[in-house]
Amino acid sequence: MFSVKKIIAFLVISAPLLLSAAQYQLSTHVLDIVSGKPAPKVKVELYKMEKNQKWKKIGEEFTKDDGRIGDFLPYNEPENRVNGIYKLKFYTKDYYMSHKIDTFYPFVEVSFELSKDQKHYHVPITLSPFGYSTYRGS
Repeated sequence: MFSVKKIIAFLVISAPLLLSAAQYQLSTHVLDIVSGKPAPKVKVELYKMEKNQKWKKIGEEFTKDDGRIGDFLPYNEPENRVNGIYKLKFYTKDYYMSHKIDTFYPFVEVSFELSKDQKHYHVPITLSPFGYSTYRGS
């Protein structure tokens, strides 16, 4: 038989695992290819194109120390499972200014389309002061 203490201990240990198991529709990361390291503290805004063809801001995050944002558009919220055209806006100049490096691009915008038959999209960028690249990740 399990004691109350063992059950509580199990729940305390398991809680972070259960919470991290939430599914997210969208994630991203930024890799600084000059340093070869993830780019932390990059501001990233998320927009959705509305029916009137105008962008509506629906989120804003900063990349973590590992250069990632893993939790845009929680899948368990029905309004986030809507297909459509979205864009991520990466504030690259702010990032390079904080490192005292000149850059050509003040920001990078990546537009993409989500379909309702997919549960997760990963849209990363590789970045340098004078160029960037993006792809559909996994």
